[in-house]
Amino acid sequence: MPGVHVPFRLVDVFTPRPLAGNQLCVVPEPIEIDDATMQAIAKEMGFSETTFVTASEADRYAMRIFTPGMELPFAGHPTLGTAFVMVSEGRVMSPATQVVAAGEIPVEVDVAARTAWMTQLPASFGRVFDDRDLIATAIGLELADLAAELPVQPVSTGLPPTIVPIRDVETLRRAARNDRAIGRAIRGSGGAELYLFAIDEGGGVVARMFEEGFDIGEDPATGSAAGPLGAYLAEHGLAGMPGSVQIRQGEQVGRPSELHVEARREDGAWRVRVGGGVHVVGRGEFDL
Repeated sequence: MPGVHVPFRLVDVFTPRPLAGNQLCVVPEPIEIDDATMQAIAKEMGFSETTFVTASEADRYAMRIFTPGMELPFAGHPTLGTAFVMVSEGRVMSPATQVVAAGEIPVEVDVAARTAWMTQLPASFGRVFDDRDLIATAIGLELADLAAELPVQPVSTGLPPTIVPIRDVETLRRAARNDRAIGRAIRGSGGAELYLFAIDEGGGVVARMFEEGFDIGEDPATGSAAGPLGAYLAEHGLAGMPGSVQIRQGEQVGRPSELHVEARREDGAWRVRVGGGVHVVGRGEFDL
């Protein structure tokens, strides 16, 4: 495919300042490239996700999301980062609808405030996972380090992380992925990854994400998991939910992030909005 030029933007998401939060590459112009080339570009970039806009009109656009190793049906910071690029460059208006494999996601962008929000799909709760010993082993902790009164359970608002409650923030920071057990824990629990959380003394939430197979490592900010966690918190009346809560993530990997989550009951299910700061920090072009 000689002579193809693929413009891109570099974006930091879920952060009030540039050079923090979660990194994203956005290809905002629909370009005739095949799936293998999209995957190769995502691997070349090496960020947790790269997005490719495939169509756009006044108030909606379609996009695809690739990690360095696979395509995803939905992801959080790619949604906000792509929405911000599309609105800030006048390609679509706000509010808009983003179309991905998982469904249609309403998005809102405030360019002046450098923020974006998404309304995720209605929350669905999977079965409670009873093998807590396996979960503890997979995250390098003891059984007693899990919050005894709360379930380990997958929750989905587009992608299903397995929510893992940890007894306190200090213990959460000690967690370390066990590569020999992490895959078994994820597959056995029915989630896409493990999303660990603890409530801090001020009532906020600290979270970490451990995965297998996305070629990401530890994600600094996971919007697709923050929404399910918001629904989980609302279901159990934790951290001031239902209502709003701030989730801090990324401290362990040097990319501090702030994810803002709101939860409300709608048509018998929890519906969550997830938002945060967005900064476009660079641009360039792939010459293929």
